[in-house]
Amino acid sequence: MREPATSIIVPFPRLRPWLLAVPLLLLLAYLVLMDDGAISQAGNYLHELMHDGRHLLGVPCH
Repeated sequence: MREPATSIIVPFPRLRPWLLAVPLLLLLAYLVLMDDGAISQAGNYLHELMHDGRHLLGVPCH
């Protein structure tokens, strides 16, 4: 017979890096893959950097 599932309590200090890293990585992924100047208004340099990142990842952008 199967034993009942037990819950695992993860202490907050072990979760903190993940709680910070995941939103930052999602924002970075959005900026590189989807944003076409809507958020990244830092000039032409940042636009070109993200554009080259799309090409590097194989994402069609034009």
